[in-house]
Amino acid sequence: MARVKLLNVTKKFGKVTAIENITFNVNDAEFFAIIGPTGCGKTTVLRVIAGLETPDEGEIYIDDKLVNLVHPKDRDVAMVFQNYALYPHMKVYENIAFPLMVRKKELKLTNDDIEKRVKAIAKLLEIENLLDRYPSQLSGGQQQRVALARALVRKPKVWLLDEPLSNLDAKLRLQMRAEIKKYQADLNITTIYVTHDQIEAMSMADRIAVMNSGRILQIGKAEELYNRPEEVFVATFIGIPPMNIIPCEYVVKENRVLLKHSSFEFALEQQIAEKLIKSASSKEVMLGIRAEYIRVEKLKERGDIRGKILIAEMLGAEQLLMIELNGTIIRAKASSNIKFNIGEEVYLNFDWSKILIFDSKTNKLII
Repeated sequence: MARVKLLNVTKKFGKVTAIENITFNVNDAEFFAIIGPTGCGKTTVLRVIAGLETPDEGEIYIDDKLVNLVHPKDRDVAMVFQNYALYPHMKVYENIAFPLMVRKKELKLTNDDIEKRVKAIAKLLEIENLLDRYPSQLSGGQQQRVALARALVRKPKVWLLDEPLSNLDAKLRLQMRAEIKKYQADLNITTIYVTHDQIEAMSMADRIAVMNSGRILQIGKAEELYNRPEEVFVATFIGIPPMNIIPCEYVVKENRVLLKHSSFEFALEQQIAEKLIKSASSKEVMLGIRAEYIRVEKLKERGDIRGKILIAEMLGAEQLLMIELNGTIIRAKASSNIKFNIGEEVYLNFDWSKILIFDSKTNKLII
């Protein structure tokens, strides 16, 4: 087991800053995920931890040891790449054994020791019947298991995975998510997992870091990121569908503070109103609300906010509705038993206890 710490790490490629001032800690045996859109710097974070890139600024620690100048082979980390990076001319056994063979003297291993380790990890990953095949003779899922086995066979302190499931079909990704998490728990290994797929991260990780444009915006458990995003980007990146962000303004009227949109107005509780006035950079704010906290009604007397159905997508037991509110488009969920037609007028109720308010200028959470 090992702890990993990055402290104010920056990496540039020419004039492009790939990651900027990255700081986080990963605990012993923790499954830590980094998510964000393509090009946000996720893979660069892994590569500086692995030693494949040298940071321009900042410090990297593995088990409290500064490793900035430590050679990759001496950091005791193993990395699984997106394209698996298997050696096509080697059989599965040789691919898995390779990290041990190149360190045979250093690790004081015999051929029998290597064979035992290879067969043990192959059994764990259920590929012991594939040891005599070449990578070209394997399916995508089998190649993935070989790549995982090769990374784990030498029992590294830290396991780094760079979008390892992106080349698999949806059914196999679901299966491999569960299996990777099981291997990680069984081996009790510190793991840093990079993905653009929020479902992977939320279903597997103990904690998640959300990145954008080379920076970490928020770190927390899945439920924290979902329920209390600290920035608009996090709110709209986490969750399917993403959180609705509705431009509003607040006005003070007769000792009350109203949150106003062209389709509605809502009087805020005094404590919330006071915090809003104190913290907002202007009267223009953004209301955030998840689709499941919006109730859609057909009868005018049962809803406070009028809207128009744009799209109704059937998702099995429920449907996802895209609704227009005077030029603002939001998403809501409803039972699939109710038929909604394109262009139909509907009436909405918000669960006002579940709303969030963001600053329009800073995009930061206010309330």
